[in-house]
Amino acid sequence: MQARIRSQLPVTGRCESYSTSLSARPPAFPPAFLDESPSGMRHQRENYYFDAGPLGQIQGLSITSDGTPAVRYFGGLPYALPPTGLWRFRVPRRLPTGYQYGTAAEPGQFTGGTRVCPQPPSSNTPNASVVDEDCLQLNIWVPARPTPKDGWPVCFYIHGGFLQCGTANLNPEALVTLLSDSAFQAIMVLPSYRLNALGFLTGRELAAEASVCGEATGNMGFWDQRAALEWTQENISCFGGNPANITVAGYSAGAYSTFQQLAHELWRVPAEKAIIRRVAMFSNGPGVKPKALQDQQEQFDEFLTRLGIAMDLDDKAKLAKLRALPYQRLIEVQSEMKISEFRVLADDLFYPEDLIDRINDGQFSRRMKSRGITLLNGECKDEHTMYRRWRTPEDSFPAVYERLYAEYAPTVTHTLMHHYCGPARKLPTGYTSWQEFFGRLYADIQVHHIERGFHNALFEGGLQPGKDVLRYRFERRLWCVEEKIPAEWGVTHMTDIPIWLWGSDFAGGLTNQEKGWLKGWNECFAAFVNGDPVSWGPTKPKEMRRWRSDGETDIWEDSMWERGIALWKIVNSGSAEANSTGTSGE
Repeated sequence: MQARIRSQLPVTGRCESYSTSLSARPPAFPPAFLDESPSGMRHQRENYYFDAGPLGQIQGLSITSDGTPAVRYFGGLPYALPPTGLWRFRVPRRLPTGYQYGTAAEPGQFTGGTRVCPQPPSSNTPNASVVDEDCLQLNIWVPARPTPKDGWPVCFYIHGGFLQCGTANLNPEALVTLLSDSAFQAIMVLPSYRLNALGFLTGRELAAEASVCGEATGNMGFWDQRAALEWTQENISCFGGNPANITVAGYSAGAYSTFQQLAHELWRVPAEKAIIRRVAMFSNGPGVKPKALQDQQEQFDEFLTRLGIAMDLDDKAKLAKLRALPYQRLIEVQSEMKISEFRVLADDLFYPEDLIDRINDGQFSRRMKSRGITLLNGECKDEHTMYRRWRTPEDSFPAVYERLYAEYAPTVTHTLMHHYCGPARKLPTGYTSWQEFFGRLYADIQVHHIERGFHNALFEGGLQPGKDVLRYRFERRLWCVEEKIPAEWGVTHMTDIPIWLWGSDFAGGLTNQEKGWLKGWNECFAAFVNGDPVSWGPTKPKEMRRWRSDGETDIWEDSMWERGIALWKIVNSGSAEANSTGTSGE
């Protein structure tokens, strides 16, 4: 099987022939209009016609600030063929050789955004007009200045959303302040990819079909990201980018995805074909070993049963019915499911089967070192207040156990709950409710503790703190964040996105005082993405660069270091270390 899988993008085409046609373009954003930016600059959209060389003629947007071009924007460019019909639940297919997006007579229209993968309701449910199963497109922002001699550095940024929801679409103006009013000077690429069941459903039936077709099964969302990353390396020079200087970054599930792309590349892609030069993982870590196929089967069977597909049908009939249903029905039933989270498969194709062992024995860090890859990774102080709100369980031990079981492998779920609650299944000391416990445990296993265990393993494997691994912590939030996240949630998950993206999609943006406080952070991030040395500060494993509650930046000695290492060992190496009943996370 493995010999028939390409190391980077799975081979397709041994089962059915496929069409190279693409369906209608994503809807455009409103036509040119005037927008007032947080800094008082006036933004104007204008159509921008661009010769993309071998990709053909395309139309995007030129965003001007006070009459001066600031950013060129191209939204919704396909990077793979539609994953629809017979191609639902299968790996992405490359665009045909020589594919062009438009001609001089009929330029391709790319003034909108990507289509958004269909998804269950969330706090940021996308407008139905842009939701479509045909979502394998990406958005590009290019500084509107002369291209550097070697081309612009490239930041390939993966959106978050628990792998269940989210969007790559920001307003075209969203990154103007980052690219024209800060030290950050790079092309930004934001890909859309398949989510929830559309991106991560797997089971014996799909695995058998994939084997016959010479394809991988499961992890379709990761294969989508990989296809977009390869498209970026192959084509970004058409937009003035440097294909040899690509940083992969992401937030939350996008950070987890960033780690998976790095791990895949370190173990499945020869060094001479490597794409990734450095990785930025914002508020997430490498997680724990994912579910195996037999663990995923329980979810697959539940999914089909809720869809009304009989379990006694043969495999081909089951899959035919799955593919015949409208995608809306596939999304509707997910909110009813017991095993609600569609997650990663430990397939040993995209995800190396022994990956956690390779982290623990130092091979992961040595491969990072040999390829010169640096890591930026850290947290917000109050991650848990956001995490507890994602499909919060009822206030009981069984409900929390069931919720974690939906997310993690059975052995991991049992280990976690036994570690914290003991055989008596009691609420651990320091928590007021099972729901508070869930939020803090979820944040620890996604961010706080698992990051620390990972960092410790990298340092033990030879990477240097403050040079190869840049750790950070935020204990203050920007004023503009209250537009979307209540102040009482604190410095929670997602509150630092406008720090890294310098205001991003927040109308208020950064105040002048905040820009002064964060100038050094912005300059460090810019240097990191450019591939320049970064004056980060910390030099010891326990040290983190910190933005304090008073607005100042210092070097903090990590008080959670030992607890993080202990939990890592418990869930990722089977160690019995640490308190068997657990304690409060912060």
